[in-house]
Amino acid sequence: MEKKLMSKKKPSFPVQDFLFQYLKKCNRDITIPVFYDDLLRFSGSVAVYDKNEKDTLWVSVYYSDSDRSELDSSLKKIYTILFSDGDDEIIQFLNVDAIDYCTFGNSKPFRIKIRNILNDNTTYFYIKRADASRIYGLELEHILSPNRINFVVHGDTLVEEHISGIPGDIFIENELENLDISSKTQIAKEFVKFNERCMMLLLGDMRSYNYVIIPTHDFDKVIYKIRAIDFDQQCYEGNLKVYRPQFFKENFKMVKMVAEYLQETSIEQYRKEERSLLAKRMISSKDRLNSVLRCMLKDHISSSSNLKELRLQLYELTYDMKFKRCKSMGQIVKTTLEFIKRNYENVSTHKGVGI
Repeated sequence: MEKKLMSKKKPSFPVQDFLFQYLKKCNRDITIPVFYDDLLRFSGSVAVYDKNEKDTLWVSVYYSDSDRSELDSSLKKIYTILFSDGDDEIIQFLNVDAIDYCTFGNSKPFRIKIRNILNDNTTYFYIKRADASRIYGLELEHILSPNRINFVVHGDTLVEEHISGIPGDIFIENELENLDISSKTQIAKEFVKFNERCMMLLLGDMRSYNYVIIPTHDFDKVIYKIRAIDFDQQCYEGNLKVYRPQFFKENFKMVKMVAEYLQETSIEQYRKEERSLLAKRMISSKDRLNSVLRCMLKDHISSSSNLKELRLQLYELTYDMKFKRCKSMGQIVKTTLEFIKRNYENVSTHKGVGI
């Protein structure tokens, strides 16, 4: 299915000066002591296996003694920049337990494991090559989703915090069938809302291993949330189905559960709820959203063929002529958000609620 939905490989797009200016204004562009290319100078690697002895497709890398000493110091500093505004006092309590490298996927990230030696707690963060479309995905998620994301960019390097949760593919395989009806119904609801949010923000490729399930205990039950963890495919592909998780075969069991436990009226209700919440976030974060959209309007983050295909499909879905006139993926995102906000305002005015 994926071969029909998606291109074989998405290129990486450089971060332009105007995007760096936006990132600096939002305190995202911060000087860091080590770059992605520095981590590529490892001497060797060993495969990383999970507790069931299954290959994770990550490798643990090692360096010469002199390089490792310098890297450890720099990685601890990055940790303080990411989590404590660069407070050096905590560095003495930190240890770099592992540096892992992923050979799978577009971004080929490094995963850094930091341990606090006082309490043995561990924290992860990722170092990747900076890609403009991915940065836009992170920013749109931060501004318009229920979630907040901690990341910094400097030069050609992107540093992201780890998003905790159960990987969707593992949850579907090992836990989904054992849940009670109430929990399955609740996850079905969350999948509908997640599916809607991805389409509205044009975040693509949400196969089950690109999102996590987050269980939270609430009184006598568990509440499940679904959260994206990969933003590589932000408004790049031309096929609208790429931005709807329901069309990926890895999510088939989720889609089946929605059909089994939710009525059509409930599905439509949850879709409307998600659109309404998005419109409210757009209003409350108007200045920051407009700033990032201005950058996207000027940027080149897809191909002309993908742009033509997506704007036509969105026109056929909405009959809004503004989509046909879009000249960039950024303009498509802006037009999509304006369409949602306009519908929200019309409904609110009709109900006498206002904004």
